[in-house]
Amino acid sequence: MKSEKNIVLVGMMGSGKSLIGKLISKKLKKKFIDIYKKVEDIEKKKISEIFKVKGEEYFRETEEKISLDYLSQQNQVISLGGGGFINLNIRKKCKKNSLSFWLKWNNNILIKRIYGNKRRPVILDLNKNDIKKLILERSKIYNLADYVIDCDNLSKNEIISEITLKNDLKNNKN
Repeated sequence: MKSEKNIVLVGMMGSGKSLIGKLISKKLKKKFIDIYKKVEDIEKKKISEIFKVKGEEYFRETEEKISLDYLSQQNQVISLGGGGFINLNIRKKCKKNSLSFWLKWNNNILIKRIYGNKRRPVILDLNKNDIKKLILERSKIYNLADYVIDCDNLSKNEIISEITLKNDLKNNKN
């Protein structure tokens, strides 16, 4: 039996949600949705520009609206932005219509990937300690995902296999 549920990837910026999402969607022949890309397409601006010109609150409202729209559909692989799953409305919709997977990485790996990245406005003015605090704070919420994938010692193909295996197991129970 083929599942119509969405597969939703959550986690910190730099955790590989977009890359893994694209690869899973090809493997499972499902449509891939990158929420940040959709926001940029609709707003015709990069995320960093939206933050600068319209502010984080406007961005979060737009992100929520677009996320809820796509989460209402079925049979997709969706990559949420790093702050998307923190939003209670988005999280509730994920629980209702999707299987969520937290791509969990060691703090030091994430910090190495994102520190100083100008395309990531949330951490632009943060030092490494502040980024670590943000990771720890968000991890409490990410941990509410249906599945946690510990990615530290896995290749991208192993991450994809873990997600597709868990997805298949869940679908065979239904």
